[in-house]
Amino acid sequence: MLLAFARRSRPRPQAKVPPAAEPSLDYQSVVSNMAIQATGLACEAAEMCGSIDDAASDARSELVAFETLSAEINSMIESNSAIAASVESSQQSASAARAAVERVAADVTGALASLHEVAQVADEITRIALQTRLVAFNAAVEAKHAGAAGRGFAVVAEAVKDLAQKVESSSKAIGRTMQQLDERIGELAHNIRESDVLADGSPTFHRAFVNVVEAGTAIAAVTDRNQQSCNATRASLAHLHGQVLETKRTLESSRQRTEVFLTGSECLIQMAADCGASTADSPFIAKAIATAAQVCAAFEQAFAQGQISLDELFDTRYQAVAGTQPQQHLTRYVSFTDRVLPPIQEPVLEFSDKIVFCAAVDRNGYLPTHNRKFSNVPRADPVWNAAHCRNRRIFNDRTGLAAGQNLHGFLLQTYRRDMGGRNFKLMKDVSAPISVQGRHWGGLRIAYAY
Repeated sequence: MLLAFARRSRPRPQAKVPPAAEPSLDYQSVVSNMAIQATGLACEAAEMCGSIDDAASDARSELVAFETLSAEINSMIESNSAIAASVESSQQSASAARAAVERVAADVTGALASLHEVAQVADEITRIALQTRLVAFNAAVEAKHAGAAGRGFAVVAEAVKDLAQKVESSSKAIGRTMQQLDERIGELAHNIRESDVLADGSPTFHRAFVNVVEAGTAIAAVTDRNQQSCNATRASLAHLHGQVLETKRTLESSRQRTEVFLTGSECLIQMAADCGASTADSPFIAKAIATAAQVCAAFEQAFAQGQISLDELFDTRYQAVAGTQPQQHLTRYVSFTDRVLPPIQEPVLEFSDKIVFCAAVDRNGYLPTHNRKFSNVPRADPVWNAAHCRNRRIFNDRTGLAAGQNLHGFLLQTYRRDMGGRNFKLMKDVSAPISVQGRHWGGLRIAYAY
């Protein structure tokens, strides 16, 4: 930025100053020489002010960029903090789940032991049923030997035999079911136990929870490193932001001091013109005063004929024109000035090939009706519009406001005209006041090249 500032501030060739005046030179020559010197100083001061403005604009843009970047880093820090909190919560949940699984493992082991006990009972029932069947078989044999006397006993023995057979079948079925449950619960218990992987290579419950905790720890470490980097970057940005802010303040202070220098140079030129000395600016000053008088006469005549009221002519409620960039505005008197001012302003452009524009502005720098070459229909390109659509705009910069608010017979200024896209032209601006019915309306501006 400083290099760019240095390039923009490169000294311009000094205006050639005539040799020192001999004692015999008259007063007019001395004043003319002073005006030439002051013109060169004003030119340099205007260039310096413009260069400082450019550098200050760059500094403001950099400040905005730093603030935007700082906001993004703060957002990253907040996101990292949220991630760290989520990871910590996940680790706590995983640890709690792991503890719960371990409790389940203990319960499963207990259930497995209970199943073993049930299986043993089922085996015992099977053995008892088998013995009962043998007893029933023996009883049936004895009842058969007893003949008719043992028939009732034979029926009972047969019933006991059938019951024992059913009990044996049921107990065997229970045994098979218990064996299946034992295998499945045993497999579940094996999965829960603290082994790394199963036979098929998949992780166990315990290993899965351990993996979750380890992954969370790794994420937390990365997040912590990101947090440290963001904090360091934020500190560096804050330092750079402070430096750029200090540079901006220094530039603004330099701009104010340079503007004092520019104003002093303009005062010298003004004093030379007030003394009646003939300078290069004299024809333009006279033309501005005469043209301002024409505008005053046209406004007075229109008011006298009822074409426009003072309320309309002094309207300052600027209505923004939607979709225009740079912004254009309308007032109640725009249609009036569009009709009255061109016949007065356009011929001034033919007065000298140095004249760039001639236009009337109100006290706030509002320019309702410009020269036709600067009154094109706006396009979608703001840079093109800035150079070619300059009517109906408010030029409330130092030069525009001073021209509109000046009450002296004339005001001569030096400034850089903004043509858009950081394209500037160094110009002189001479203005003369416009009044209607004793009220100051604004000023007539004539801008011309050096």
